[in-house]
Amino acid sequence: MDLLLKAEEFEKRPMSHMSTSDRVQASREAKDLVLSINEIYKKTKDSKLMEAMKRITVKKKKIDKRLKGNLSV
Repeated sequence: MDLLLKAEEFEKRPMSHMSTSDRVQASREAKDLVLSINEIYKKTKDSKLMEAMKRITVKKKKIDKRLKGNLSV
């Protein structure tokens, strides 16, 4: 379960004081992690994998929101 270790490391990584390129890279890494975990989840239906995907997705949404900025102005 190397992917779970990568996911845990990604979740613990601080997201403050990141440059735009760092945010883009983190967003792409999150997407790759979720897709990789999802391939395994399809076969095993392990609830730990689903929970990891949910946590990564929440963090990715926060990063993406910061990248896109406030569009309601």
